Amino acid sequence: MILIGQFDFNLHREFRQASQELLDNPEVQEIEIDFDQVPFLDSSALGMLLLLKERAAGQKKSMTLINCREAVMQVFEIACFNKMFTIK
Repeated sequence: MILIGQFDFNLHREFRQASQELLDNPEVQEIEIDFDQVPFLDSSALGMLLLLKERAAGQKKSMTLINCREAVMQVFEIACFNKMFTIK
C-alpha cells in the first residue's frame, strides 16, 4: 500500500477500504505500507495503523512500514512504534 500526502483522519475511509481489500485477499501474507510520499501523520493515523496491525495479526498476516521520512520516523519513535512494528 502506497500512501501519498498527509496521513491523517481525512484518509480514514480510503485507508480502511484499501486495507480491507488486502485483508480479504488470501494471497496477501504481508502488508507493506510505503511512507515515501508522506510528509506528516497525526495521532488518528497511528490509531489506524494499530488497528490494521491487530486485524492483520488476527489473520496471520505480517505488516511492515517502509520508506519512512525523518519526520514520520520521529513520530513513530515518540509513539514507540519502532518497538511494535517492523520498520525498514
